[in-house]
Amino acid sequence: QVQLVESGGGSVQAGGSLRLSCLVPVRTCSSYAMGWFRQAPGKERRFVASISWNGGSTYYADSVKGRFTISRDNAKNTVYLQMNSLKPEDTAVYYCAAGSRVVTGPDYWGQGTQVTVSS
Repeated sequence: QVQLVESGGGSVQAGGSLRLSCLVPVRTCSSYAMGWFRQAPGKERRFVASISWNGGSTYYADSVKGRFTISRDNAKNTVYLQMNSLKPEDTAVYYCAAGSRVVTGPDYWGQGTQVTVSS
């Protein structure tokens, strides 16, 4: 069982910034692509961003492109999601995920962290 632990969620006003972190087990961090997903109340969980195992390539949902940045520091076993210019529609529980095909079918999930953006 791989345990992913998110942190950094909270409440912020529209236009503000937050940085989410995901602590990843050592063996997982250098082996898998990592991603972030989010789930708003009453909606399905949706893809936000992903990063390859070595950080060489990233991929974003259109809704966050230009505002969010995913990065990873394998030496610290941590994946980050920097969120800028936040909007109320970004309000959701954000989940860290890991897997060989993280965009379409992650193998492992974190427990989630709440992000609330007020107008």
